[in-house]
Amino acid sequence: MGKLKEIFTSWRVWLLILMILASYAAINPKFTSDGLIISQVDFNSSAYINSVPNNVKLTEFNGKSVSLLQDYDALAAAVKPGDLVKITAQRRLFAFHAAEKDNQTYLGIAVEQAPTSNLKKGLDLAGGVRVLLKPKEAVSSEQFADLVDITQKRLNVFGLKDISVKQVSDFGGNKFLLVEMAGTTQQEAIKLISQQGKFEAKIGNESVFLGSDIKQVSRSVQQGAGVYKCGQDKSWACNFRFPVTITPEAAKRHAEITSKIPIASGSVGQDSYLEKKLDLFVDDELVDSLYISSSLKGQETTEFSIQGSGTGGTRDAAFSTALDNMKRLQTILITGSLPVKLQIEKIDVISPALGSEFLRTAIIALLAAVVVVGVIIAIRYRKPHIAIPIMLTSLSEVFIVFGIAALIKQNIDLAAIAGVLATVGTGVDAQLVITDEVLEFGSQFSHDWKEKLKRALFIIMGSYATVVAAMLPLLLIGAGLLKGFAIVTIIGASIGVFVTRPAYARIIEVLLK
Repeated sequence: MGKLKEIFTSWRVWLLILMILASYAAINPKFTSDGLIISQVDFNSSAYINSVPNNVKLTEFNGKSVSLLQDYDALAAAVKPGDLVKITAQRRLFAFHAAEKDNQTYLGIAVEQAPTSNLKKGLDLAGGVRVLLKPKEAVSSEQFADLVDITQKRLNVFGLKDISVKQVSDFGGNKFLLVEMAGTTQQEAIKLISQQGKFEAKIGNESVFLGSDIKQVSRSVQQGAGVYKCGQDKSWACNFRFPVTITPEAAKRHAEITSKIPIASGSVGQDSYLEKKLDLFVDDELVDSLYISSSLKGQETTEFSIQGSGTGGTRDAAFSTALDNMKRLQTILITGSLPVKLQIEKIDVISPALGSEFLRTAIIALLAAVVVVGVIIAIRYRKPHIAIPIMLTSLSEVFIVFGIAALIKQNIDLAAIAGVLATVGTGVDAQLVITDEVLEFGSQFSHDWKEKLKRALFIIMGSYATVVAAMLPLLLIGAGLLKGFAIVTIIGASIGVFVTRPAYARIIEVLLK
């Protein structure tokens, strides 16, 4: 009891305790998940049009209570295209119709389990898509900054959440754009970020207006945007339209160009059109051709209706495709074109189910590493009161690392878990150095204890400096995928040197007296 009291008189031990308590507050762990949340509502989907909110708690699906993701998945799997879906969220009832997309039932909402802590899981553990893109030509630092900003804005306008867009590079100095989208595998989003998005409206060979000439894009049904007509020939096709407002300069160019175009022969009255159409191009590819009403001939109008279509094997599939095409075109017009074209270098898609399995395996690996280390130390020193403090110190080190990660919102992925394992390894090595010095001090009283501790500290600081120096290149270069490993390893090594190892030195000194 006297030794325990002596241990708790040390400020180094109390610093460790305070760090553990602060980490607990930062992580804020919950032992059970608090139900389900609607994490995303796709723009212009039936759910969106019927005002289904996102980032809110979902309590009922088609009249049945849901609190687990597997319960929701089972109920959602029974829904067919065209069925009426009723959900309760925020104590309000919402109803919308299921559609069809890629030959599957499409609800337009994404649901996930409510988080059990403040830890932010990366793609490896939460599931999602990681896309690595490379510019097709050399770009300046300013242009790459524009790439990052425009891509981030595109994905936000598109309606995605939990996204990360950043510039990374490899050891050869090649620059890449790394986009991470947690919890989504939407092919439309992948297509969107790989498009340069250079928009141009032309009549014949003359340019009428560019994407930069568009000042406002209407997106809501109330403003006239939406899918308005579907029909069937060999396959189903649905048309969409949405109003845009262009600059007065572009309106003047339109008036000058159309004033020279004659009215098509055989067209009379309100259905008369000019001989040439307004062609819409995105990345130099024709999207659609619009008839120009004769009433617009030579007129400086700033209001236009952009139109397009979508096709599919069924009406619902065509409707969904038209919505996606409209949404993508609206997003491009709102955010503008990228400075250069991008090409996809690599796509990694990880399912949420696989991510949960990764998390379970990672936790087992961490606990197993600590236990194995404790067993080996117990065999080596044959003193349990040495092995137990080392194991507890290692566990506290891991917990504090997770606490700091939660505080700075660092993603916990497989690379970060590897960093934590590396932290355990370097921490145990330093603790063994301290233990050996303490044991030698206990058997050779002629040696001064402070000198022993200084020697151990010198070895530990040298090891710490080596670890940090080895991790710095991963922070600055590489494809960015190992950045989490570098950050977590540096955090873990710093916590060990300045918090856990000084506390362990005091604990083991008292225990071995």
